[in-house]
Amino acid sequence: MTLPLRHFVVGIGFLCGGVLLGVGLAVDAVPGLGSLAHVHLLLAGWVCITIMGAMTQFVPVWSGTTLHSRRLASLQLTLVGLGLIGFVAGFLRNSLAWLVPFGGVMLVGFWTFVYNIGRTMAPLESYDVTERHFLLALGFFVVLTALGVLLAVDFTNPLFDGGSFARPGVVAAHATLAVFGAVLTTVYGALYQLGTMFTQTELHGADEYLRPVEEVGHPIGVVLLAAGRLVESGPVARVGAVLVVGAAVAFSVVLARKLSEMQVPRTPMHTRYAVVAAALAGWSLLTLPPWVRDPTAPAHLFGSPDAVHLLLLGTIGFVVFGTLYHIVPFTIWVHRYSDRLGFEDVPMIDDLYDDRIAAIDATLLCGGTLLLVVAESIRLPPFVRLTGGVLVSLGVVAFGVNMALVVRTHSPHSLGHILLGTLHPNTEPASVDSTAMRK
Repeated sequence: MTLPLRHFVVGIGFLCGGVLLGVGLAVDAVPGLGSLAHVHLLLAGWVCITIMGAMTQFVPVWSGTTLHSRRLASLQLTLVGLGLIGFVAGFLRNSLAWLVPFGGVMLVGFWTFVYNIGRTMAPLESYDVTERHFLLALGFFVVLTALGVLLAVDFTNPLFDGGSFARPGVVAAHATLAVFGAVLTTVYGALYQLGTMFTQTELHGADEYLRPVEEVGHPIGVVLLAAGRLVESGPVARVGAVLVVGAAVAFSVVLARKLSEMQVPRTPMHTRYAVVAAALAGWSLLTLPPWVRDPTAPAHLFGSPDAVHLLLLGTIGFVVFGTLYHIVPFTIWVHRYSDRLGFEDVPMIDDLYDDRIAAIDATLLCGGTLLLVVAESIRLPPFVRLTGGVLVSLGVVAFGVNMALVVRTHSPHSLGHILLGTLHPNTEPASVDSTAMRK
């Protein structure tokens, strides 16, 4: 259980680094290619490392199998973490020669993750909707990281000047496969499980018609959108864009239906998932017109320029915030309290975090996101956008403090031991039955 927890702690660390860098960018105090460093800290560092930890924890549980290799799971985090630190330093120092070696280290780390999860799922005789999404996401990870390394090489040894592909098209394809391919595909797959499991509901009625719209339309749409942008083909990209937006609308309705049918008390996770459903629907409605007009325009990379924060923060960010509000305490609870259940009074999973801090970070994050979206939509003065960024930053700090308190108060091990993986073998729980963990 310390393997996924280590991923989550490292991911939160990169999130805090990304927030600090974002503040620096807002006041023009970041040297070098600060915006690229900022994007990679948040997407590759926070979101993707969190995905790696979540798959490491939940794929064996959901699939009723055993993780192929704990050593590879530990190695993947080390490689991606160290590679990303060097990669970001190269951007900030304008040391572009650093990008290739450190990008290569990240590539090996991500491919190690793909191999480990792929081997874990290989023995399964069939795949459910979540597992199918995860397999697709693994494929997207392979392609997007390969493109990323090629782009790093292109900084110092041009590969795309005068060739079949222009650099802007490769950048657009790389970003499309990252955000809509690897990340959003994982989000959809995970929420088919988490959205039903943690609301105690099932897919039924309209859900059974909407799910195929997303499950078929989204991956095909991502491939067509990325390919169209790569070769600068507007018609191909337009078809892909419409499919991606249609899938997003379908999934937002499914998630909203599950939350409206919820059979359990509301938790911080449910609140954040409600934001996700609203933000994804809003992003879809705002994005469709500009994507139909010109899906290959650089300004439309992540949809409507007015809705970028609805996608990256309101959808992807809040999925991660909400999910971590369960899986970090869950990981600690299994590690610390599961073997005491039935022998003594133990706290529930939702007792491990501070409700007051959770309410504060939700208010700050929601308020900041709303300010950012409104400021972009109606072109408010710069100080409004800055205020929104400050509120989001404070919300991230509050969230990080809450998660750190969970680990500090309830984990039998220090953060240093968790990060370094220096736990004595006898301190690990012997084994946890996958059926028990599902319950």
